Amino acid sequence: MKILVVGGGGREHAIIKSLKKNKSIKKIYALPGNGGIAADAECVDIGAKDIDGIVKFAVENAVDFAVVAPDDPLVLGAVDALEAAGIPCFGPNAKAAIIEGSKVFSKNLMKKYSIPTARYEVFSDMESALEYLKTAPIPTVIKADGLALGKGVIIAQTREDAVNAVKSMMEDKIFGASGNNIVIEEFLTGPEVSVLAFTDGKTVKPMVSSMDHKRAFDNDQGLNTGGMGTIAPNPYYTDEIADECMEKIFLPTINAMNAEGRTFKGCLYFGLMLTPDGPKVIEYNCRFGDPETQVVLPLLKSDLFTIMKATRDGNLADTEVKFSNGCACCVIIASKGYPQKYESGFEISLPRCKNGAEFFVAGAKLSDDGKLLSAGGRVLGVTQTADTLAEAIDKAYKAVKKVKFENGFFRSDIGQRALKAGKD
Repeated sequence: MKILVVGGGGREHAIIKSLKKNKSIKKIYALPGNGGIAADAECVDIGAKDIDGIVKFAVENAVDFAVVAPDDPLVLGAVDALEAAGIPCFGPNAKAAIIEGSKVFSKNLMKKYSIPTARYEVFSDMESALEYLKTAPIPTVIKADGLALGKGVIIAQTREDAVNAVKSMMEDKIFGASGNNIVIEEFLTGPEVSVLAFTDGKTVKPMVSSMDHKRAFDNDQGLNTGGMGTIAPNPYYTDEIADECMEKIFLPTINAMNAEGRTFKGCLYFGLMLTPDGPKVIEYNCRFGDPETQVVLPLLKSDLFTIMKATRDGNLADTEVKFSNGCACCVIIASKGYPQKYESGFEISLPRCKNGAEFFVAGAKLSDDGKLLSAGGRVLGVTQTADTLAEAIDKAYKAVKKVKFENGFFRSDIGQRALKAGKD
């Protein structure tokens, strides 16, 4: 069997490594992949947004199944195009992917179907937004409507910050057309939880919960990034809260999408805030989270391909989705200067003796002589699993210290907040 995975980051590397466990899969193509993924799949230089190129390659190479992992190609209709060409796909079609592609759509969906989320207002012109900010509660959250590489959200701590955020999005267009419409919403407080869930549009089977660490530096200091590390499971996400989320958020979301004629099949990401008033949705993503995938999939005991096929075919209810009772920790090694200006092209040396560590390569390329060189902001995710969270964290950092990458930096406190939560 031949599989095609669209994308080229750490998330895709984790997906590919998990798919490789299925012995019926003889070949995996990664479009475009990266220098690290090349050790586990055949990388093909076709961009993730080149829908025509992806479809042409899939047909010419008689691909049996495709996995579209990133948000951009999903929103652009990659699944629609591949399915139309006769290639079965894991991932939502464009009509369903709008749940991430437009924050205005997702907020209005939650409002219409009484799914708990922050109070909000939508604006399409800057003057109205600035007028609203004169009396809006502070701090407040300002979101660009469309995709913005995960960076289209600004938490404004002062009224001046809020005004600057609106102007940067709507006037300066720092996120391009994504800022043509914006959402200004209530600032929520409480522990954050990420829950990825498989769904075939009828059944929802959540994966193990996780906790992301967005800030660049220790103690949650510095700028927001795409994620500097994750742990799983999230200790704040109890069985009781999980049941409440299934009843009030997960199933209502799937039912709402069905009612709108936008049946969602694939992986739906729920970004949650456990507020004093109960769990509320911060955001939806229409795909596996990054770097959450790097701690969730190493804990998956069931076969990923079987689940993906069942999700696409509509028989997820009859398919086992089982995770281990252990814990996982992923530490991201990034290029110094990230998420702002950074230099690339530095050699990365991975330890030969891995001692159970998984190295998920996000931003790297191969030199002409086969060396692995940095080629991005987030370069590498180092994941370890163990029976306890403390042990998983300790093992992950021991593995991180064996990586040689002179331009790299990482947070030294991934998982510490979760350890403290577990002792409360």
